Amino acid sequence: MIITLKKGTDAKSLDTLTQWLRSQSIEAHVSEGEYSTIVGLIGDTSKLDTDLIQGLPMVENVTRISEPYKNANRKFHPDDTVVDISGYKIGGGNFQLIAGPCSVESREQIISIAKDVKKSGANLLRGGAFKPRTSPYAFQGMREQGLELLREAKKETGMPIVTEIMDASHIELFDDVDVFQVGARNMQNFELLKELGKTDKPILLKRGLANTLQELLMSAEYIMAGGNSKIILCERGIRTFEPAMRNTLDITAVPLLKKLTHLPIIVDPSHAAGIADMVHPLSLAAAAAGADGIMIEVHNDPQHALCDGPQALTPERFDAVAKDVMKIIGITGKTMNGAEK
Repeated sequence: MIITLKKGTDAKSLDTLTQWLRSQSIEAHVSEGEYSTIVGLIGDTSKLDTDLIQGLPMVENVTRISEPYKNANRKFHPDDTVVDISGYKIGGGNFQLIAGPCSVESREQIISIAKDVKKSGANLLRGGAFKPRTSPYAFQGMREQGLELLREAKKETGMPIVTEIMDASHIELFDDVDVFQVGARNMQNFELLKELGKTDKPILLKRGLANTLQELLMSAEYIMAGGNSKIILCERGIRTFEPAMRNTLDITAVPLLKKLTHLPIIVDPSHAAGIADMVHPLSLAAAAAGADGIMIEVHNDPQHALCDGPQALTPERFDAVAKDVMKIIGITGKTMNGAEK
């Protein structure tokens, strides 16, 4: 249920309303916009008297909503959420490029790539330390050593780091990580999502390869129900009947999610197709569709990469993509901002 308050409602009246709602075992989430204040109700609202609430002097209208996701729902929170990552903002007209290798392989590799992608306009560094792989015999990442190398790259370049967390027991180990990435395979690892909800770190939540948008938003709801609203959604392609590419990028997810939720949405074109040549056009499509950011895999020697080499761009190819994306961002009116001083 959503209660829209009349413009000019004073803080005392709002506090009285929220206290009464809590006495009815209903959580009240207040969202103050430029033109109105919205109170989103979480809990069993079936016993609340809608007519009674509608009759209060401060209430503009009362709306019952049917979607199962509440905190993530744009109806609860009309204004875009802006996630701040060490001064770099995503959402609300702020656009970011996130780039780096699929997997951290050596100190020289990660620092070299970090410097290159930063020079081309990326503000956030991605890199896998722990790697979930389909085959148990494939490279699983450098694990703790990989995290240490990411920290070195951050110290060298000043770039906040984004890396995948696979288990709740790793949260303390990831203390210096700026953004926890939840991979497609873990999108519905609800116990992990619950624990991430107790943290105060931004969460990059990837859509599962066979999950609906509502399921993605329900996964975000798990995190938000724990108290963490710093969530960035990521469309990374879904599995379809088409075998010509690794996955099919659901570009329609970007504008549709913009209607359904206030959370920022980015696109990962590297995993979408799994083909390096496709990354450039898919990146442009994502930017034109209104995405709040793009995450691209970059490797200085893709042919010898230990993980996902066929989809990785060289630094030179990434530079070309970044330049073209920036042109589109300029047209759409978004801002590729740097860290605030």
